[in-house]
Order: sequence, then C-alpha cells, then structure tokens
Amino acid sequence: MTDKNDFSATGRRKEAAARVWLTEGNGRFIVNKRDGGEYFCRQTLMMKIAQPLVASEMEGKVDIKVTVTGGGLSGQAGAVRHGIARALIRMDPELRTVLKRGGFLTRDARRVERKKYGQPGARKKYQFSKR
Repeated sequence: MTDKNDFSATGRRKEAAARVWLTEGNGRFIVNKRDGGEYFCRQTLMMKIAQPLVASEMEGKVDIKVTVTGGGLSGQAGAVRHGIARALIRMDPELRTVLKRGGFLTRDARRVERKKYGQPGARKKYQFSKR
C-alpha cells in the first residue's frame, strides 16, 4: 500500500481519528471505500476538508484516501482536514508556513465536557426552589 509517492498522516478532532494517504493524481477523494462527497454529504463539511488543499494550491493535483473512525460527521471532517494538512507537509515541507499560518496544523483539543453527578447536564443545575 505504501509507495515512494504515497504520503500518510493521522488527523484527530474530538473523538474522531483519520488516517490519510496522499498520492499524486487528479483529485479523487475516497473515504472509507466510498466517494468523499457521498460520505460527507454536507457542502460545508466538504469545504472545511478542502481548505488545506486550497491554501496550498494542491486542489486537483493529489488523490486522497481516508480511513476515519469515531465521533460524528463534524469531528470526522475536522480530523480529515488535520490529516490532509499533515500529509501535505510530508509531501512538500515548504508548504508548512502556508498551512501553519492558516491554522490547519493545530490539533483542535476541544472536547465535550463530562456530565457531573447531581446535575442534569455538564453545566446545567437544577432549578432553585425557595419554598
């Protein structure tokens, strides 16, 4: 599976983890053995995923194969974006400054806050009753 022209990286966001492989090609995008547009059905998610490619002017020049697990669609899209940015750097180290400036290399560490005992949610409290 790994060739000389194959560049791989891992991206993460929330509970999602994406393994990304880039090869020089014509812009094919496959996610979990399905078409990328079919898997990420919302246009906003596809735009989010394409951001590192647009910033580095590599859109349509590389084929992308992704295996993504965990989390929901939004977290998975963020993980794929992070993985693509990291793989682009392995492909061409000179793209690092462009991708770093765009904020695509920073792993978004935000997570869902846990629910505390004695409360209905993470932050919500039960209503106070005076009488």
